[in-house]
Amino acid sequence: MIDLNNESGIEVDEKRLVRLAAFALEQLRIHPQAELSILLVDETTMADYHERFMGLPGPTDVLSFPMDELRPPSDDDEPPLGLLGDIVLCPTVTAAQASQHQRTPEEEADYLLVHGLLHLLGFDHAEPEEKRVMFGLNDQVIAAWAAAGA
Repeated sequence: MIDLNNESGIEVDEKRLVRLAAFALEQLRIHPQAELSILLVDETTMADYHERFMGLPGPTDVLSFPMDELRPPSDDDEPPLGLLGDIVLCPTVTAAQASQHQRTPEEEADYLLVHGLLHLLGFDHAEPEEKRVMFGLNDQVIAAWAAAGA
């Protein structure tokens, strides 16, 4: 179950983001009834969250707040069911930084949604090997999404 609330004041293709989240969860073998919340916010709200929860100033592109600490299953395990948590995206920040990554604003939002989802699933990029794994998986999901004709 995926819930999306757009409080950003900006028009965003919300259905596309929900479809992408569902697609990514399927690719990562998470139970289709696992609960995920996506919140789109303005820069002021994101700056507040960034400072309050990360201790860093200014708005950021994406924040993730895991709940049940679900993890992708191994090949022999059943997909986990539970509460994934919350992903908070700031569309104005993602749009502003898209060109730095040679992506459109929509592609940047897609990439960051998957990035936030991977954080909910316990992936991180603090260490070089973690970064290689996480960004590689992020790229795989986005490539599969593009190949699926999204």
